[in-house]
Amino acid sequence: MRLILLGPPGAGKGTQAKLITKKYNIPQVSTGDILRKAVADKTPLGIKAKSYMDAGGLVPDEVVIGIIENRLKESDCKSGYILDGFPRTTAQAEALSKNLKKMSAEIDHVIDIDVDYDELIKRLTGRRTCRKCGEGFHLSFNPPKKDGICDRCGGELYQRDDDKEETIYKRFKVYQEQSTQLKSYYSKNGRFHSIKGTGSIEDIFNKVVSVLEA
Repeated sequence: MRLILLGPPGAGKGTQAKLITKKYNIPQVSTGDILRKAVADKTPLGIKAKSYMDAGGLVPDEVVIGIIENRLKESDCKSGYILDGFPRTTAQAEALSKNLKKMSAEIDHVIDIDVDYDELIKRLTGRRTCRKCGEGFHLSFNPPKKDGICDRCGGELYQRDDDKEETIYKRFKVYQEQSTQLKSYYSKNGRFHSIKGTGSIEDIFNKVVSVLEA
């Protein structure tokens, strides 16, 4: 089972990916993670990617695709995988399809976790992180016992720049623009499924499972 998870920042893709991994025993392939690993391991493509990153530029699609292709050839991906964070654009989706064909493979399902802007704002702006130990809290869902103080180590809690409303709005708009084309691309082959990303984590996971086992 080869899956792509789509959804705006804060939709809960990472949480759902972990649950899918546990139930179906397939790895979560995070673009950011494998890119960092390729750079750390100093693979030929990793060295190439680092040159762009050091110059403050975006890593070209062909380099990212090459790194992903290498990852998907590893033994733990033989039974399937979940692509998290890729593709982001139609050009990347087309390049991915082309490379998968070379591997005699294709994507089985594309699942979009649909969450509206107001819900994302509620989820993300309430997040707080400890400066000292990195423990995470949420003002509504998992508040600290003392306001602004970490329960675990007593460190100061702060709001990351990524969780500020102006940043969330920009990221959400970029995602909307990119995802409209992606949804159209994957809808053509009948493998695109959109589910509402509201309710409990278990509720959302049940929706994902119903798609995968339909």
